[in-house]
Amino acid sequence: MPGYIWAATMRAGPLVLSLLVLLGACDDQPGRPADAEGRYGGVFNLNEAGAIRSLFPHTLTLASEVRIMGQVYEGLVSFDPATMATVPCLAERWEVDATHTRWTFHLRPGVRFHDDPAFPGGSGRALTADDVVRCLTAICTQGAGDQMRWLLQDRVLGATEHYAATRNGEPLPQGVEGIRKVDDATVLITLTHPDPNILRIIAHQGCWIWPQELVTAYGADINAHAIGTGPFRLRGAHAGGTMVLERSPHYWGKDAEGRILPYLDAVRITFDPDPNAEFDQFLKGRVSALLALPVDRLAALKDSVDPATGEQRFRMRSVPAFSSQFYCFDIHHPPFDDLRVRRAFAMAIDKQALVDRVLGGLATPALHGIVAPGLENYPYELVPGVPFDPDSARLLLAGAGYPEGQGFPALRLQVNADGFGYVRVAEAVLGMIERELKVPITLSVLPANRHLALTEHLKARFWREGWSADHPDPENFLALLYSRNAAQDTALASPLNTVRFHSVPFDVRFERAVREPDERARARLLAEAERTAMSELPMMPLYHERAVLLTLPQVMDLHVNPLEVLDLAAVWFDRSRTSVQ
Repeated sequence: MPGYIWAATMRAGPLVLSLLVLLGACDDQPGRPADAEGRYGGVFNLNEAGAIRSLFPHTLTLASEVRIMGQVYEGLVSFDPATMATVPCLAERWEVDATHTRWTFHLRPGVRFHDDPAFPGGSGRALTADDVVRCLTAICTQGAGDQMRWLLQDRVLGATEHYAATRNGEPLPQGVEGIRKVDDATVLITLTHPDPNILRIIAHQGCWIWPQELVTAYGADINAHAIGTGPFRLRGAHAGGTMVLERSPHYWGKDAEGRILPYLDAVRITFDPDPNAEFDQFLKGRVSALLALPVDRLAALKDSVDPATGEQRFRMRSVPAFSSQFYCFDIHHPPFDDLRVRRAFAMAIDKQALVDRVLGGLATPALHGIVAPGLENYPYELVPGVPFDPDSARLLLAGAGYPEGQGFPALRLQVNADGFGYVRVAEAVLGMIERELKVPITLSVLPANRHLALTEHLKARFWREGWSADHPDPENFLALLYSRNAAQDTALASPLNTVRFHSVPFDVRFERAVREPDERARARLLAEAERTAMSELPMMPLYHERAVLLTLPQVMDLHVNPLEVLDLAAVWFDRSRTSVQ
């Protein structure tokens, strides 16, 4: 049992013993094939510093949630972790008619939901077209999943009307007109117009498929349970501590050589918010991969080879991410209801200095708007950026009634500390604003859950926010500014359009873009919409991060990509690359 010896020696502590009991004392676990080329076995250790607020697909909004639950749940299509192309998943194939509005998806045979006490006898059942119709319809229904309604509204026939009817307490008896079961293995999705983005939309986590038994059995406790069709299943209820995902013995997936996936026995996830502690555990071999770096440990990246032994300590890969970091303004109240104040703040920030001096070059300055660079066909040049121009910034602030910062109200910048350099960047930004504008601002660092609760209810005046694309398209970023994605009632959370930005010119262009079938014309409309929004500056773009992946040398086939998709289905340990046996 070499896989278990290796896992145990690499991970000291009592949890290891419980994991070994969980995984069995020998290599013949149910559903696990005989070892092939030494690929099977081992426990992948991951730490997520970010918050976990939900396990349910329709309410996953944080990157940390999506990374973890992406091992449990699947959709009709998915993103290839190496190429970012949309590829078959629960649907093995599909066709589209001549109008490009009728999409027929054929479900893969042999797909089962995970075994769980929610099912009679604890045995998971087969996936059917009814499950797909129900899950997609739930997005268009007022309730727990409706914060994902933007995925299908004005895109799938009848989706917008169905949501309006359920909001008024009068659900349509026929459901959503454009989501139909053809037979047990076939689903028809009808669009209101041809949409070149539809497969990327369906790959979004909001369209992952779950069984009705999950809701029936667990109801209000749904965020402690998860039942999907993915390569790993949740071991027991999640009570907020360490999470274990174990190998699903009935997973449908195989590799290119026909080997049954996944190779790993389990994934163990901890939630230590201290990035330095996480980095230390990684260097000791107790964390298999790092998805984020502590900004004050960047110098340690030069030491990938142990000088004492000459052995490789880790591997590092990095690509530009489809990610943006920006600071938001409460544009509805003073002082940020004045565009001159917002623009003065933006012009006082030296974004290049933030990237070079604080982030160690692991980002690029935001030269245009909030749409991350690198998206095909997007005319970034149509969206002018805000230059570093402290002289003009001081004139603007004086024109707004605050010469040399005099009379400026007390203000706090609110940030969370669970991301790459968030606090260090905030300290640098506040130093620039105080130096250039003579405006002192207090820094408030909150746990991620508290930070999000306040910003989503517009209880902050000036705050950090970021967006990592759910799918590689500029529309995904600009949905943050669409008025229909803002809660109208200020007592309700607005997790997407947190600034509650409303602009008729923006909405007109955004809606036209959604309905435009030509990719280039659509991209131009989206850029025009972004230019309109950025002229009002509801948030100031700062920088775009790079996706960074550090792995132990024995971790194989884990891909780094601009979407930061984490796919552990085909990951395995090459034990010849470690001296621990």
